Amino acid sequence: MARGQQKIQSQQKNAKKAAEKKKGQGADQKTAAKAALVHTCPVCRTQMPDPKTFKQHFESKHPKSPMPPELVDVQA
Repeated sequence: MARGQQKIQSQQKNAKKAAEKKKGQGADQKTAAKAALVHTCPVCRTQMPDPKTFKQHFESKHPKSPMPPELVDVQA
């Protein structure tokens, strides 16, 4: 049964390597970028990362729509 013991040890070793690799990898860029998009345009549902960009988008893409109250005091 020498091969059986080697198989178990190999599986444990590979599981440990995989866990270390997964831990070191952290969050990927796609997930981090998606989490950063916190402001959503009420007209077109486009997501933006910060209020300054959101206000610039709103002024250029939706000039005839009323400004949302959260953007009134933002400096663009």
